[in-house]
Amino acid sequence: MLYLRTLTLVLLATAIVGHLSRRMRIPAVVGQLVVGIILGQAVLGWVPNDQFMHIFSEIGVIILMFMAGLESDLALLKKYFVPSLAVAVFGVVLPVGLVFGFGFLFNLSVESSLFLGVTFAATSVSITVEVLKEMNKLDTKEGSTILGAAVIDDILAVLILSVLVSVYGNVGSSSGGTNSILLNLVLQAVYFIGVYVIFKWVAPILMSLGEKLQVPASVVLMSLVMCLGMAYLADLVGLSTVVGSFFAGIAVGQTEYRAEIDHNIIPIGYAVFIPMFFVSIGLNMTFHGFISDLKFTVPLLLLALFTKWFGCGLGARLTGMNFDSASIIGSGMVSRGEMALIVAQVGFQAHLLHADYYSGVIMVIILTTLIAPGMIKSALGRQAKNMTQQSAETTE
Repeated sequence: MLYLRTLTLVLLATAIVGHLSRRMRIPAVVGQLVVGIILGQAVLGWVPNDQFMHIFSEIGVIILMFMAGLESDLALLKKYFVPSLAVAVFGVVLPVGLVFGFGFLFNLSVESSLFLGVTFAATSVSITVEVLKEMNKLDTKEGSTILGAAVIDDILAVLILSVLVSVYGNVGSSSGGTNSILLNLVLQAVYFIGVYVIFKWVAPILMSLGEKLQVPASVVLMSLVMCLGMAYLADLVGLSTVVGSFFAGIAVGQTEYRAEIDHNIIPIGYAVFIPMFFVSIGLNMTFHGFISDLKFTVPLLLLALFTKWFGCGLGARLTGMNFDSASIIGSGMVSRGEMALIVAQVGFQAHLLHADYYSGVIMVIILTTLIAPGMIKSALGRQAKNMTQQSAETTE
């Protein structure tokens, strides 16, 4: 019954720390990440990072991104597709290029340096989504651009990672290669065609059918079937599960049941699963070799923060957004979270990431995830202050 102790500890700790975070006016997600660090292997060691935590955290991030899709304005996502594309491309190219060069400074091989760059090209906007939701800024041009860029970023990162593992990786198998990559590309194209079909016809039919079922909360139940089903199919074709759940949320959000589902899905997510997800990221933190790794982790952390903030911000600026909006978008793409952790694990298993640097890379990923909410809040604060000043100057 160890899982009951884990669940009790995590939920109690996140409830208390979440309350204190709100009182201190810092994003609640920061407190939940810290809970994971304190309860995990880094400090107390009370909560293991086991299969139970993995399953609950995976469901948590799937539900969180489903809610993000549910609350997104499809018209805004379409309107800001070009900025999203520019943000994603620059947000991948800059980290890959500069972190690749950084790897050379530590005498890493070409493939290891390239993989290090790909690791920090990955973006996890689940943290950003939580902060934007908390500050009622998710359904804005900046929020829509971040969400769109995150989907494109995920596709680019998966494609580059597939090529790297196929060309350089050593996972104990000689099968795959170019044919496997081409097959994945075809499957992913079919998946996105399927997403369009679901948008147009399947979602309205399923939700209408759900309303007719003689079971409690049938509409919410059917929406979860779509959410989990599309996440599963995305995983099958080599995409992240959050891509599938995000599109499921958008599809359901176009139906007349959006308000009912939004109201009822919040308790399901925030009562158990979403706190488990944020805590699970903190559980990956360890202070093993902290001092000896500083000469590697400190410059890598600065580079990780700068390349995403500047690269994504540059993409936004080149498509006509002002500095404040570009800064919010750049800050919103800084968090590496679970995406980079997954990429790092894949690379480690494929012998693309040297064991001597693995713990340092994990630490930098966790630190970017901890720092990102503060950067977003600061950028939003500057935007609000500048808008107030401009409004005052206009009325004078």
